[in-house]
Amino acid sequence: MNTTVLYSVSEGIATITLNRPHRLNAINPELLSGFKSALDQANADGDVQAIILCGAGRAFCAGDDLKEFDQQVRNPTETRAYIEHIQDITRGLCLNDKMVVGAIHGWAVGGGLEWVINCDFVVMAQSCRFFFSEISLGVFVTGGVTRLLVEQIGLQNAREMILLGERYSASDAVELGFSWQIAEDGEVIPLARSLAQQIAVLPSGPVKNLKHALRVSPTADLESAMALETKATLEGFLDPLSADRVRDRLS
Repeated sequence: MNTTVLYSVSEGIATITLNRPHRLNAINPELLSGFKSALDQANADGDVQAIILCGAGRAFCAGDDLKEFDQQVRNPTETRAYIEHIQDITRGLCLNDKMVVGAIHGWAVGGGLEWVINCDFVVMAQSCRFFFSEISLGVFVTGGVTRLLVEQIGLQNAREMILLGERYSASDAVELGFSWQIAEDGEVIPLARSLAQQIAVLPSGPVKNLKHALRVSPTADLESAMALETKATLEGFLDPLSADRVRDRLS
């Protein structure tokens, strides 16, 4: 049984917990497999309306487990497969229909930081530290961050973060341009759950359509963006449950 990732569901919220605390939840094949399984389960469950992502122990995720690096580069075929498994996590976080709330503490490094950037919302502990280690090791970033990070903090800040690998504290996040909520260490999980609860009670159709529209909007022209809006608005207007909600609001 794979225990490197824990999964639970309560009140329409799935909680996915990276669970290699003895290695600061560093990424290895077993963790990737457990993470993907948990994401697949949450994304396929019609009763799950929001996802919380967090880490057990002293850190969210310390990036790739360098002690297992030799096992990841035995041959090009296996190495490509391993990299694609990393990219599959981003697909499950970003190309899904459900909002993901990251509850981040301790360290978020390399691939772990990429997963933070993949979240729709982030609540980060004041004591958290984050940085990209890849370029200094002679490798490269994954997780779609060459697009997503630019969208979130701008081209120059993204270039500096990825290239120079400077270590940042949670207090630097706002100055960099991240729209992350910074919280007292003991309040991260409660605040993340409160946010997920707000999302979970919303109608799932518009939430799904909003995530899709915002995902494609950076590269869409105005007419394409409005076409997506028209499609989603029509779907909402024609949903009988929307009429019920309007009547309830008026009563």
